[in-house]
Amino acid sequence: MSNQGKLVLENYIGGRFLPCKKHIDSFNPSIGEVYCRVPDSGAEEVEAAVTAAKVAFPSWSAKSPADRAQVLNKLADLLEARLEEFAQAESKDQGKTITAARNVDIPRAVYNFRYFASSILYHTTECSQMDHIDCINYTIRCPVGVAGLISPWNLPLYLLTWKIAPAVALGNTVVAKPSEMTSVTAWMMCQLLEEAGFPPGVVNIVFGTGPRAGDALVAHPDVPLISFTGSTSTARVITERSAPYCKKLSLELGGKNPAVVFADADLEECIRTTVRSSFSNQGEICLCTSRIFVERSIYPQFLAKFVDAARQWKTGVPSDPSNNNGALVSKEHLEKVRGYVLLAQAEGAQVHCGEGVDTLNLPPQNVGGYFMLPTVITGVKDSSRVMQEEIFGPVTCLTPFEQEEEVIARANGVRYGLAASVWSRDVGRVHRVARQLQAGMVWTNCWMIRDLNLPFGGMKCSGIGREGGKDSYHFFTEVKSITVKH
Repeated sequence: MSNQGKLVLENYIGGRFLPCKKHIDSFNPSIGEVYCRVPDSGAEEVEAAVTAAKVAFPSWSAKSPADRAQVLNKLADLLEARLEEFAQAESKDQGKTITAARNVDIPRAVYNFRYFASSILYHTTECSQMDHIDCINYTIRCPVGVAGLISPWNLPLYLLTWKIAPAVALGNTVVAKPSEMTSVTAWMMCQLLEEAGFPPGVVNIVFGTGPRAGDALVAHPDVPLISFTGSTSTARVITERSAPYCKKLSLELGGKNPAVVFADADLEECIRTTVRSSFSNQGEICLCTSRIFVERSIYPQFLAKFVDAARQWKTGVPSDPSNNNGALVSKEHLEKVRGYVLLAQAEGAQVHCGEGVDTLNLPPQNVGGYFMLPTVITGVKDSSRVMQEEIFGPVTCLTPFEQEEEVIARANGVRYGLAASVWSRDVGRVHRVARQLQAGMVWTNCWMIRDLNLPFGGMKCSGIGREGGKDSYHFFTEVKSITVKH
């Protein structure tokens, strides 16, 4: 529906779209203007959604995995048939390029449903015999109940479906809250749920802010499980609010991800990939590289080539398929990212390209958008906030190192531990260094190659738990041991 030319979203609860009394303005990041109004839901809306999910749970959880898989596959087909429509909406809502939305975000959302529709058909459980006392023991996996799912603004539909798909595939019902800044594609997906075959109440989407809708969801006594992707500071609040109910928590949080480049690395491939890992999606990916440690003997050569390559990474209007980056998600986030560059300069660091150095030319209608060029900084101390805190923008810092032991200690010298990459032709070295890096995922001579069968998650302040494949199976179910004496 629309209001004065603006798109007005509604919550999806119990199989129906329901209006909300209050709304939040949502901006088009590429022009800096309000184009959408998102429900500002609170405890009342969350209560209605949880009630609907509880009512739907017994019959949905009783369906066979094959029956549930059929519904997930149908939704995947419906999404895929409207891929371009969803890609255009995601690009407009988030600021990312149409190329990224078309080739990455929406196809991955489709694949999330297909992957879990398939994987649930092949899980096995355990069995043990105790013949000497005529007993047999076995385990079963049961859905948990109503799953509370909170997804972020950087990969909106991609990460929302990464949570919804395994939760409902395994027999749970869900109440999901997307980010209030990027809610449109979640609302569009709701329009397909009935046609896909989801009974009312299996998937409920409540839009709104973290302090209102999110808080009501994580503190609800009838929501035994919370899966959250977002900031470490928000995760602390979620942990505190859910603690009285002993909820199952999966927390996928921030990163301050290092790349370690040894002198024997394939320099051309390394630079090409590390520019991509630093600046993809405007640097708004938790897995992006923000600290690059380069062995000193190749550091001057690497720096010069890296800066040249960063300048070739095109930033501009998201609808132009030739651009690599679009706009950052909000004015506030742009100012935050720029603040880290100013801090680095104030501390004596050098900005080689990007913010404050190069000029970005935009069409007149986009000058109010939230754009920022890829920015490369050197001369930042390891103790600086610029090297310690997650920036989540198109900013990366380069620094030289001397010895393997030194760089491992420096790479591990932050509170985060989500991802890392190692560049070397020495097979023994990449195994040795990867084993010692404190990160949930380590790529060697590559970046962002993902097998959904494998665990996804981080160490330290980068999160609790893992999701993906068997880990999602375990998280979204409870194990029960049964003993039969015969």
